[in-house]
Amino acid sequence: MLAVTSYNGDYLAARRAEVAAQLKAYRKLLKAAPDEAKAFAPGHFASLVLALDSYFLHRQRSLEGKEGGALNELRMLCDGIKDNYGVMGQNATIKYDAGKSVTGIAAGEKILLDDKLFERLAEATFADVGKRYR
Repeated sequence: MLAVTSYNGDYLAARRAEVAAQLKAYRKLLKAAPDEAKAFAPGHFASLVLALDSYFLHRQRSLEGKEGGALNELRMLCDGIKDNYGVMGQNATIKYDAGKSVTGIAAGEKILLDDKLFERLAEATFADVGKRYR
């Protein structure tokens, strides 16, 4: 597969709609069964992080940059979820600063997201894609 250097507006709109639908469904569950929803959240949002990344799986890495933006953070979160038992790791090629990041998750911390944190990550990711992959 060749690296993807652009995403069209229809594709991005469809992916945004999928994210919005997942958030809406979770929030409906949260209202109906708050304790169950909160117990369900860590695995659910970890899976949504992986899904969000998969929307842009073949993105050209050089366009993503290395300054610690949302796409870099998404990559690092996925690596932590898949390869580091759900703990945020470090990436020697990315200038990641948890204090300036979307999620605020530092290296060595457990990756735990709720609906609000995932929503912020998704919005920042879509903005970063829109800026870098036109």
